Amino acid sequence: MRAPVFYGRYRGPSARDLQTFHQRRAGHALAEAGNSGQKVGQAVRIVTRTVLPLIAILVIFTITIAAAVLAPRLVPRHVRLADDPDRPRAFGHDMAWLAIRSDDSSAVAAALGLGRLQPANWSSGIGAIYDPEISSGLVFISPPVKGWTLVAAESLPVPAGGAFVDKMMPLLRHLASTFPAVQYFAAFPIIDTYAWARFERGRRVRAFAVGDGGVIWNAGKPSQDERRLGLSYIEIRGIRERHGDLGGELQLYPTDQHVFAVAGGWSINPMAVELLSATSGVGWVADAPRAWRPERIRKVA
Repeated sequence: MRAPVFYGRYRGPSARDLQTFHQRRAGHALAEAGNSGQKVGQAVRIVTRTVLPLIAILVIFTITIAAAVLAPRLVPRHVRLADDPDRPRAFGHDMAWLAIRSDDSSAVAAALGLGRLQPANWSSGIGAIYDPEISSGLVFISPPVKGWTLVAAESLPVPAGGAFVDKMMPLLRHLASTFPAVQYFAAFPIIDTYAWARFERGRRVRAFAVGDGGVIWNAGKPSQDERRLGLSYIEIRGIRERHGDLGGELQLYPTDQHVFAVAGGWSINPMAVELLSATSGVGWVADAPRAWRPERIRKVA
């Protein structure tokens, strides 16, 4: 039997062994770091090749959409208007208009203080004031029809009360000092606003307007055309004082059809203007004055 070999007591690793161990460990760490760096580099290259192009595409797409939406609002619009004479075209829904006794549409435009007049026939003029993108800044002045010049625009001032300045009545008084007969009509069902007013020889004969807050104008006696339609203030006041089954206050409001009927009785119903035996003509499209914009009453401290 072979005898066991005795090597003596264990005295730990030598200095050389420790140095070799640490060198190997450092080498492994560097190798692992190198592998990690390679992996990071590969990930960066993947992101650069795939994600960044997608981000660039999204940025370009966003800029394109923003330009398509905002650019038309920042650049002044140039409306192409036809100036070949044509016959009258109907209008009136969601619109305000003036009927002025005059055969000179240029004089009417001058009295209104309109700028940048462009010749426009009925079709293009009515189309412009009903265009949802540009109508708020344009006015159509028609060629004369049966001795009347019609001025139509969404931007015409509407009768105002409460906290807003009433800009329509002063404008009517100004026009009435220049022309023998001036009439105003408004039919805006979306804001529950209906109005008609009439000046003869500089004097206000009748003015009535109602909004969502109630009666705004009520001056002069109701005309025969109003009474024929059952639209007298006495009836409106009487209905306001009656209550329904639920106890709520009742109020009679006109409709746009009532406004058209009153206009037809006083001068011209714009919804029936195509039926008139009027000659072909060319009117004007102009920019609406800034002074027509709604304005709140300034409170004095």
